[in-house]
Amino acid sequence: MNDQDDDYIYDEAAGEWRPAAEIAAEKARGAEVLDASGNVLSDGDSVVLIKDLKVKGAGQTLKQGTVIRSIRLTDNPEEIDCRHDTIKGLVLRTEFVRKR
Repeated sequence: MNDQDDDYIYDEAAGEWRPAAEIAAEKARGAEVLDASGNVLSDGDSVVLIKDLKVKGAGQTLKQGTVIRSIRLTDNPEEIDCRHDTIKGLVLRTEFVRKR
């Protein structure tokens, strides 16, 4: 009998116990990147900030409602890579953005 069939892992994002094989398959094909509202993000999307964010190293604050265009997904499903008019190489957490 296969031991992996009996293994379950608690998925904190979903709040439920899931089979280990299912989680491994999901990681293999890449997890979906979701914004703060649960919408799926993809490369090239535009997003809007849902709260004011202080940008470390730039000495400026991005205000709520600022539109960020042409995002790029990263290896981490909780972060997106993007550019702003005054800040290049900006990495934002998906919990602070909403798809436009």
